[in-house]
Amino acid sequence: MSAATMTASQARTISLAEAAEFIWTEADLLDHRDYPAWLALWSEGGYYVIPIDPDETDFENTLNIAYDDAQMRRMRTERLSGGFTISATPVARTARTVSRLRVLRSAPGMLELRAAQVLVEQRLQLQRIYAAEVEYRLLAHGDGLRLDRKVVRLLESTDALHALGYLP
Repeated sequence: MSAATMTASQARTISLAEAAEFIWTEADLLDHRDYPAWLALWSEGGYYVIPIDPDETDFENTLNIAYDDAQMRRMRTERLSGGFTISATPVARTARTVSRLRVLRSAPGMLELRAAQVLVEQRLQLQRIYAAEVEYRLLAHGDGLRLDRKVVRLLESTDALHALGYLP
């Protein structure tokens, strides 16, 4: 796309502070299970990925814990909020901390970052801790941002995982 055909939002620079605020808001929405607001953060063509292999980059042609486009994200959140499921009953309470944001790539209207995430899950009188490297691709959209890709690389992704009744 040439500079002449870019919209103002596509041509603007995304600051690290704006990206951090967006990422922290996303974590808060997930911890409070506000799935409609979380779904609204995404670009139409965005992907949410949890790969099994921590070094994988070809998500489309490999097995993943999750590889969700818009329709799969909608279906997953409906299952999580739509009544009884063995993996989500009782509902887990979660608290995420996302930190160590590092810019990997920046272009007009786009920012790619990597961050560390620690997620604490409380369910059935047990507390579990999941750590992950998370990669984000954010796109400028109007005066805000949209999540275009989120890759959650769980540190224990190659180990046996407990049922995850929430989105890591």
